[in-house]
Amino acid sequence: MSKKAKILVADDEKSILKMVEARLKSNHYDVVTAEDGVQALEKIKASNPDLIILDLAMPQKNGLQVCKDLKRDPQYAAFKNIPIIILSAWVRDKVGEEKALADAYVSKPFEPESLLNEIRYLLENHGNIKRPAIS
Repeated sequence: MSKKAKILVADDEKSILKMVEARLKSNHYDVVTAEDGVQALEKIKASNPDLIILDLAMPQKNGLQVCKDLKRDPQYAAFKNIPIIILSAWVRDKVGEEKALADAYVSKPFEPESLLNEIRYLLENHGNIKRPAIS
């Protein structure tokens, strides 16, 4: 029996958080949730997820700041290669920096199956993902 992938989902919209959590659990993933960026970072350290899903517009620390911390801050060096999916209502063209920090972007509103497809792809190809250089 193979190990279930653990996914951390961070979103301050409780309805989206619960919907994504339920969909992931029904697809046999272990799920850890967070309602803001600070909580997300704490739970990433505690749970060491296989994949992270972040909303960009969150209180205390937004998703872009969480991405920056994970990729650039030495205290999070152990987590910098975890694939990240941005799940956001922000217009993708106006949010250029996260493209270099995240592995995928799913726009809200979204079809749950499109999110699941991104998750499957990233988990299957985790070691083969080539990120752009971060300056």
